[in-house]
Amino acid sequence: MSATLVSPRTFVSETPTWCPGCGDFGVLRALQNAAAKLGLQPHEICIVSGIGCSGKINSYFNAYGLHTLHGRSLPVAQGVKLANPNLTVIASGGDGDGYGIGAGHFMHAVRRNVDMTYIVMDNQVYGLTKGQTSPTSPTGFESHTTPHGSAEGPVRPLRVALANGCSWVAQGFSADMKQLVDLIIQAIQHKGFSLLNVQSPCVTWRETIVEDGQKVGVYEWWKKHLHKLDEDPGYNPTDRGMAFSKLLEYDDIVSGLIYAEDRPSYREYLKGYTDRPMADMAEILDTPTLEDLVGQFK
Repeated sequence: MSATLVSPRTFVSETPTWCPGCGDFGVLRALQNAAAKLGLQPHEICIVSGIGCSGKINSYFNAYGLHTLHGRSLPVAQGVKLANPNLTVIASGGDGDGYGIGAGHFMHAVRRNVDMTYIVMDNQVYGLTKGQTSPTSPTGFESHTTPHGSAEGPVRPLRVALANGCSWVAQGFSADMKQLVDLIIQAIQHKGFSLLNVQSPCVTWRETIVEDGQKVGVYEWWKKHLHKLDEDPGYNPTDRGMAFSKLLEYDDIVSGLIYAEDRPSYREYLKGYTDRPMADMAEILDTPTLEDLVGQFK
């Protein structure tokens, strides 16, 4: 980390074009604040995003960025981290991107435990493409694709992560800035794969939630129902069994650090792996050597 002083404004880039009130604004601001508190510089960070509203976050964050294909942010981000371990690598996306088409990559990134952070802006709807049902939409959710209510149960990413051995799991809320900044800092500092699922309401396609026959504003609903684990007496985030129990007890409607463990990251298992960035290992080869290499593949 650089000794040069930074502020959240250091990481401000383009003006976001998200809908007014979108939860992704809170995630962006929290990420900028966290990076400043960690003393990071823009050239020390790479954000890899997928497709969807949340996929634009690296356009609005002043650092290196890669905008990948739908569901493909995780394999690209892992490649970036292994190629240059000096970078702070953050993959980002939405629930449709990460838990739908990208679900297979999610499972393997969890078990591989590359030292990186995955921030998912979970709004339970496909916001960019006009409000279709997403992998985390609740049963009964009415949308253009499920006008009579979804017959499917939601994907449970927090439970999936725990079951597959994720070494750091947390959930935040885009309207709780203090907690979210703290969780992002913890996620970045964790040596291994960290999943931070963020409840990031969509005020355009999921403005309200029906409760007891009444429509409740989506922000108000989450503020009312989220169970804060950091205020739960006796909760132990190093106990995987307790983490599962709390998710079951509160139907995954929790916030804070859910689980964390220290174990070797992926690169520590790789024989002969070096912390030198690949770019620093480039060598200029003479013509005979190059011709010999090419000849080996003919």
